[in-house]
Amino acid sequence: MYKIFLVEDDGVISAEIKKHLQRWGYDVHSVGDFNNVVGEFIKFDPQLVLMDISLPFYNGFYWCTEIRKLSKIPVIFVSSAGDNMNIVMAVNMGGDDFIAKPFDFEVLTAKVQAILRRTYAYNEQTAYQEHNGVLFNSMDGTLVYRDQKLELTKNEQRIIQLLYENIGRIVSREQIMKRLWDNDCFVDDNTLTVNMTRLRKKLEDASIENFIQTKKGIGYIIGG
Repeated sequence: MYKIFLVEDDGVISAEIKKHLQRWGYDVHSVGDFNNVVGEFIKFDPQLVLMDISLPFYNGFYWCTEIRKLSKIPVIFVSSAGDNMNIVMAVNMGGDDFIAKPFDFEVLTAKVQAILRRTYAYNEQTAYQEHNGVLFNSMDGTLVYRDQKLELTKNEQRIIQLLYENIGRIVSREQIMKRLWDNDCFVDDNTLTVNMTRLRKKLEDASIENFIQTKKGIGYIIGG
């Protein structure tokens, strides 16, 4: 079931869109806190966003830009501000399509189905994971925290990916070294220590404190 993230502050329109798309088998989440759109986006982890332009606090262009920092999933703008300037602005801000209000629900459904088919024809999934506000994007190998984007080396990406795959569980040093080199013959304990030290320093410099915890004699864990 595809998940659709709906950013629409008109309660009547939001309810109608949600009801219609649910009839087509989509899981739809309507934003509740328009001051925390990105937070709800991360928690829901959708495959498509429907975005109004005129919203409380910040407009849809702003939220599209913020989402684009985290994800490449398709964004369709749905707005009564359907003049050419707004359509061009929507595309420039990272939107993939634009539907002007008032619209026919069958047209909306057709556009949603078409863009989902194009985007996920090869079963690609949203390639990011989040824990305690720290977002790992495996598509470009970066960490995002409080609007900061941390570039990671290849080894750091592999370490973070493995730790995120095992949230709340201890990952042994041997498991990490296998992920880094894919062959026990090339294990170097000192090199792993250097990589972990550099990664932790990078996290601390971004004010991400105690994110990777050491379990002495066993390995590492992302917890909390």
